[in-house]
Amino acid sequence: MRYYLIAGEASGDLHGSNLIKGLKTQDPEAEFRFWGGDLMSAAAGGIKPVVHYKEGAVMGIAEVLLKAGQLSANIRRCKKDVAEWKPDAVILIDYPGFNMKIARFCHESRIKVYYYIAPKTWASREGRNRQLKAWVDKLFIVFPFEIPYFTQKGIPFIYKGNPLIDAVDAHEYKRPCDEPYLAVLAGSRKAEIKRMMPVCMQAAGELGAKVIVAGAPSATMEDYLPWTQGRSNVEVIFGRTYDILKFADAAIVNSGTASLEAALIGTPQLVCWSSSTLTWWVATRVLKVLKHIKFVSLGNLCLDKEVYKELLQHDFTAKAVCNEVRRLTGDVQYRTAMLKDYASIREALGGSGASEAVAAAMVEEIRSSR
Repeated sequence: MRYYLIAGEASGDLHGSNLIKGLKTQDPEAEFRFWGGDLMSAAAGGIKPVVHYKEGAVMGIAEVLLKAGQLSANIRRCKKDVAEWKPDAVILIDYPGFNMKIARFCHESRIKVYYYIAPKTWASREGRNRQLKAWVDKLFIVFPFEIPYFTQKGIPFIYKGNPLIDAVDAHEYKRPCDEPYLAVLAGSRKAEIKRMMPVCMQAAGELGAKVIVAGAPSATMEDYLPWTQGRSNVEVIFGRTYDILKFADAAIVNSGTASLEAALIGTPQLVCWSSSTLTWWVATRVLKVLKHIKFVSLGNLCLDKEVYKELLQHDFTAKAVCNEVRRLTGDVQYRTAMLKDYASIREALGGSGASEAVAAAMVEEIRSSR
């Protein structure tokens, strides 16, 4: 069968690559075409993406408005490409601003639509639930707290666990340096890096610690140089994010998939997030309406408690970062409690084999609908 996958950022590329591996196992005759990145390309046997996610990733309302023309052009290109390739199913991976438009197109074109890593409508844009119900044949969710939510909304879904467990456990870890260090994961988008790095580097200077910055797949060394140049205690390393997390004394992490990866790997962490004034204004009003959302990071949401501290927008300062890092590295009881909660997060996310289980369910869905 023919599978068309669409991922718009680094985390989607990771999940997409593991899903492709699972689909190849379940369907040896599988053919792939995709929007994604290097990991998906490797999993698909070297096939190049139609468009690499680096060309389209945006963050926040302000950046979306600035790049509206490019996004519209990419949506038109994607619709045309899907129509010409005629897949048996289109698999959308997160990236809802783009993928919801493709979902509608595919539904109207009578192409099967599966959504993997469902849009976080439990946190914002609840209006999308009507669209999910109308345009998507099946959601494939990855968090246990989504089960009661989508059940209540009446949206068909399948839950087979979280694929990050497989990715984390399969990695062959190697220490990136011999001396103790702090890890900094400043996000996968350039806008995130610009907001995270100045504060993190100021904190690193005050702490006097060795720091390793995990270079994002979509970034280059030039994206970090304005804040790392001339700092002998700071090193940027690309392609070794899991290694950097594993052996760090503590990690300063931009909210997102990386915070959940740090929890599954077992690294004491501090989650930080900062955005444009417009995006923050909208986000705070959405969260006031959705009173059930107390946190922004996935690990905290999994247990519905503050497993690790979140410093958001105006609270994200060098002083606050320093205070929390000192606690993470110096308070044994605090670290031990965090690691105990990490074990509970892993348990809540289910066991291994999620990617292959999802692939098997997708193949069965397609075959049974014929």
